[in-house]
Amino acid sequence: MQFNRLVAVFAFFAAPLFAGIDLTSFQAYVDSVVPNSRYGISVRSVKTGNEIANLRGAEKFTPASTLKTLTTATALHYLPLDYAPVTEVSLNGSVSKRVFWGTVNVRGEGDPNFSGRYFADPFYMLNQMADSIKALGVDTIHGKLELDTAYYTGPWRAEHWRKNFYNAWYGAEIGPLGFNDNCTMVRFKPGEKEGDTAIVSILPDVGYVTVKNELVTVSGKKKKWTYAIDSAKSIITLGGTIGLNVDSASLVLPIRNPIGYFRAAFLSALKERGIAFVEDVAVPAGIVIRRFTYSAAPLLSILDEINQRSQNFHAETLFRNLGAQKAGEGSVEGGKQMERKFLAEMGLNPDDFEVWDGCGLSPKNKLKPSVETQLLAKMARHPKGEYYINSFAGPGVGTGGKRMLDLQYPWLTRFKTGFIGEAHGLVGFLFPMDGDTLTVAMYLNETGKNPDQKCKDVLDTLWMRLIAMTNDNYASLMEMKQLWLSAQNVHGLPARLEFFSRALYGKPYSLGPMGESYLDSIETKPLVYMDSVDCVTYVEHVLAMALATSEDSIFAIHQRIRYFDGKIGYTTRKHYMLLDWVGEGKFARVVPMPGDTVIQRIMPKNDFFNSKKLKFSVAGKPATDPKMDLRYLPYDKACEWANQPGGDSLKVLGIAFVGKSEKIDATHTGFVVMQPGVRPMLRHASSLKKKVVEQPLAEYLQSRKGKLPGVTFFEFIPSKI
Repeated sequence: MQFNRLVAVFAFFAAPLFAGIDLTSFQAYVDSVVPNSRYGISVRSVKTGNEIANLRGAEKFTPASTLKTLTTATALHYLPLDYAPVTEVSLNGSVSKRVFWGTVNVRGEGDPNFSGRYFADPFYMLNQMADSIKALGVDTIHGKLELDTAYYTGPWRAEHWRKNFYNAWYGAEIGPLGFNDNCTMVRFKPGEKEGDTAIVSILPDVGYVTVKNELVTVSGKKKKWTYAIDSAKSIITLGGTIGLNVDSASLVLPIRNPIGYFRAAFLSALKERGIAFVEDVAVPAGIVIRRFTYSAAPLLSILDEINQRSQNFHAETLFRNLGAQKAGEGSVEGGKQMERKFLAEMGLNPDDFEVWDGCGLSPKNKLKPSVETQLLAKMARHPKGEYYINSFAGPGVGTGGKRMLDLQYPWLTRFKTGFIGEAHGLVGFLFPMDGDTLTVAMYLNETGKNPDQKCKDVLDTLWMRLIAMTNDNYASLMEMKQLWLSAQNVHGLPARLEFFSRALYGKPYSLGPMGESYLDSIETKPLVYMDSVDCVTYVEHVLAMALATSEDSIFAIHQRIRYFDGKIGYTTRKHYMLLDWVGEGKFARVVPMPGDTVIQRIMPKNDFFNSKKLKFSVAGKPATDPKMDLRYLPYDKACEWANQPGGDSLKVLGIAFVGKSEKIDATHTGFVVMQPGVRPMLRHASSLKKKVVEQPLAEYLQSRKGKLPGVTFFEFIPSKI
């Protein structure tokens, strides 16, 4: 097993596709916290469709409840957004003197929301049905109640589950007619004195569930109760002990035979609404005199229950409903048929998913992390993709209610959790600041005796580590957005440049604080960084905020300023200030000045990139070192200009200090701010003063006497992006 892990990790680093996501630390963390577990992960870009990280992505894992992502994706693909399962009530007979004579037929199509999960009152939908009958002037039904269950075929109880699942609320049997998630709540509290049996109640009590009460009251706060459910009947045996000082407790347990449960609940609703039911099988049915239809909730609400709250009951009904609606068979096989068809239409191999149910409880379900991220990526690009992503849980939401609560920016992810014995999963979406969406599938299988909570914590920790990697220094982007919002009343590019360049006074200086984050492996520093700046990143941040038309456009503009065509990568970064940054001509252009001069220089780009073991190319082809015309104002004339007061209005220019070396175009940059009647001021990130400062340009030039041939002025272009 350990050998296989090492091979997988080596394969990851051997592939040139991967950039800055280092999975060796992920595997090491798993081995240290939950040893002997099998860990797999795939990370994929939605924008390109390419996988950018993979560790055992081609191996099959037990997905647990993350299989629900396939069930819901298939449903969203084939069913309309306004799809809602229908329950139909038809009255076959006649009404005479407030008595309906005949048959009440109830036909179900697998509506999972006849419960207190969607409505405050679990009887809400049943009461609606009873009220419709009462509105006909009926207070007595004399005849038969028929429940039509033909919508589902095959076994209603999922096969291949572990036996204990059938005795848990999350393993409740499903049917085309259901009530209250086909579960009941047994509440109990101690008797009046030691030796008494406990006081037990059933909620909701429709006269269907029987409790054999063998729970004995004892002294103190003991909580040692047990329960057992008959395999065929809704008979619950409650045993053990409960202490006198225990307030109360409850168990939510599945019922047996959901159709019988629905019948009892419907009759209870009729009675509560003042309608008596007199069963008489001899009464002929007659013709249909009225037909009513009911739907509790539409598809999107069902998806929320499945993906956010991981409701198996909803997943199993939707799985069969898919088969009934689109394959003509409301069964597991019908659901599987539609999922295989869906996967094929999406360009995925159906054999990469081994499906035995709709909710993921079967340990026989298997999938590959790499294929799961393909599915999620295709759904992110799907016409209904926004609905799909929004149905997932998140920190503090649904099954994420107690997970990743320390995440500072919870909107950076949506996920689906999964867990059955010795199998944990976490899949979903990350939203990096570069504008891409990443799909992630992460699994821990064969966890053995490692505590379940520790396994969840491991997945959460690694998930948050991915968020940190792909949103490195996200706080800086938030800081830029806050600054932008504070300048909404500042208009005109000169005024905005002045505002933002002044707003960064005092920012610490550090050389080269930024890189390409996880998108390239050469320099993996953050894409945005406001904790400290150098002379170039100071100018880039200020210009991005000044040009942005909204706070949400800051990042895209910032990257277009920094990279050719906004394509993030070390080789596409504008490394040379005048040749690349100004020379591109999209955001700035050189300003000719009286008395300036032009020289030619060849920029050694081949040597520059060779030092990083990269090749310099243009349009994908090897290129020679570029020759540039370098226009600048000689030092003495620049000093004269720097002592002249500003004109009639505010003006902000960029300035580049030309290098003496033939191998560089500029050694420093910043802003020149010209206020009316005031000598030009230089605002720049100073390596000498270790922060962003403002000082007279003439003063700075004097300090550089003999160290630079001159300066180049450039103006900023009010680009619309």
